[in-house]
Amino acid sequence: MTSETSPSPSLPLTDLWRPNRQLNRRIELAVKSVFALFAFVSVATTSGIVLSLIFETISFFQEVPLWRFLTDTKWTPLFASAQFGIFVLISATVMTSVIAIVVALPLGLLSAVYLSEYAPTKVRAFLKPILEILAGVPTVVFGYFALLFVTPILQQFIPGLQGFNALSAGLVLGVSITPLVASLSEDAIYAVPQSLRDGSYALGATKRETIVSVVLPAALSGIVASLILAISRAIGETMIVTLAAGQNPRLGLNPFVPVMTMTAYIVQVSLGDTPAGSLAYKTIFAVGMTLFLITLGLNIFSYWFVRRFREKYE
Repeated sequence: MTSETSPSPSLPLTDLWRPNRQLNRRIELAVKSVFALFAFVSVATTSGIVLSLIFETISFFQEVPLWRFLTDTKWTPLFASAQFGIFVLISATVMTSVIAIVVALPLGLLSAVYLSEYAPTKVRAFLKPILEILAGVPTVVFGYFALLFVTPILQQFIPGLQGFNALSAGLVLGVSITPLVASLSEDAIYAVPQSLRDGSYALGATKRETIVSVVLPAALSGIVASLILAISRAIGETMIVTLAAGQNPRLGLNPFVPVMTMTAYIVQVSLGDTPAGSLAYKTIFAVGMTLFLITLGLNIFSYWFVRRFREKYE
């Protein structure tokens, strides 16, 4: 004998079709509050970093005119006859970054094309994680690799190459950012719809012609975004250039001699005996602000480029 449950006589029949959602609403409100809190913490942290840079940078320029900062040809803030030519550090940073991009762009882009267009599925699933392992190697390891392995090899072919130099630092820096270029470019190329490739093949194009004329132009915005992100990473890299490029501020574009990048100078002052609040101490904030403005400009350009040339497919 079975018993059947009957609706409670106290509830109207219309309420039986309206499930109780109060608990779900409360959980959803709690989740939204947690996400909003995390977003607020991120924005507040970024604002605090920027404000700390701004206040100390203003304090620096109250003692050093902006004109001297832009026109001095030497960077010697720790000497008695202090000079504050920021372009000495910028030239070294740009030189190592350009060498790095010259290495990372062909390696990363060709790796991305192979993984996306030529590699079998099993090979792609095997090679891509291995390639991305390079991104997880600590940069201090890359720095010692450049100093103790790459530089001695290069000195056999380049007699005038000094022990600390921008060339080996830039080359290894390029290797370190190659996974970033390859992974993001491969994602952009892989996202190109297969229908575009099929249409190109239907017109009689070869695989190479399809890649060059259809796939790469369609993925151009993603490739450029990955490249600019890699440039920002190269400009802000610290340990590789500190260990391999040396700490000799020198204005010029000779990659065979020691140079000092902006990040290397910040490390030098931060680890030294420079008293807090002194003019030399404030220089690291002025250099940090310059570094921040350069990377911010690159990110703004990347944002504009992606929005301007992004292709949308249905």
